[in-house]
Amino acid sequence: MKTTLFCPAKVNLFLEVTGKRPDGYHELATLFAKINLGDTLTLEAVPASQTDISLTLTGPVAPLLSAGPDNLACRAARVFLEHFHLTARIEMTLEKHTPTGAGLGGGSSDAAGVLRALCQLFQKDLTELLPAAAKLGADVPLFLYEDTFLKGEGIGEKLTPVPAPGPLPWLVLVYPNTAVPTKGVFARLKLPPTKAVLTNSSNLDKLITYLRCGSPLASWKQLLFNRLEECVVPFTNSVRNVLLDLRKTNTDAVLMSGSGSTVFALVETEKDAKNLVSKLQNKERIVFFTTFHRSLKDENNGNTNTSYGRGSPESVCKRNL
Repeated sequence: MKTTLFCPAKVNLFLEVTGKRPDGYHELATLFAKINLGDTLTLEAVPASQTDISLTLTGPVAPLLSAGPDNLACRAARVFLEHFHLTARIEMTLEKHTPTGAGLGGGSSDAAGVLRALCQLFQKDLTELLPAAAKLGADVPLFLYEDTFLKGEGIGEKLTPVPAPGPLPWLVLVYPNTAVPTKGVFARLKLPPTKAVLTNSSNLDKLITYLRCGSPLASWKQLLFNRLEECVVPFTNSVRNVLLDLRKTNTDAVLMSGSGSTVFALVETEKDAKNLVSKLQNKERIVFFTTFHRSLKDENNGNTNTSYGRGSPESVCKRNL
């Protein structure tokens, strides 16, 4: 039994820290968006009397990673087998393109890809694995959903799909060849005051409404926000330089993704994306452009009239914005 899956990366269009739990984890209000940058997983599995899990890494990012049992993909395979009380021989190959320590969720997406692949091959219910996926990593459950956009709450594991039927902008991503450890970012974080959290929660709701209504980028680009920028930009020259260079191009829809270090810009057209890449490219960073990752489910939503309540979608959107 063998299958091949694409494991998309993500960016955060919005990220506010709303509190800190007694166990040390931070509560978030965020909007995830999957993109067409990612890794390719090929997985072969057969029942066996004893479990044997192997991983081969290829691709440009592979030399930076370990293929040992601590790799999140291997851990995900073990979680699947333990959850369903199975033993099997599992052989995996990951073609790695998503940078590490980049705020793009590459490892989490790979782990979710393993869970999806194994559920497909062994005909198991993927939803059963959501609690186990959250224990692997807060971002792992995100990649078990088909949807492009999801609102995240809790530590990011409480997810609500956000349909976005309208045309979407292009993304230009800049990875400054710097990995930013998430633990250090949160160690520098000072929790925002309650008033700021309430204001930003309202802004997140507005952003979601714009996306649901298919509004153009110009309507919602001012709502992009990432609280963790203040914990990274002053302390990481490479990220700060990217932000400065982007601002020099008069690009205003610019944000750091997650806990960094990738910075991305949203632009209206492919031509704009290509022009921005040419202005930003240098040997100290990796610059590329891509699109949001639309699943078949998203495409179906985009081709039908999405219901927002009573009245036409247009009228409801106008009332809510």
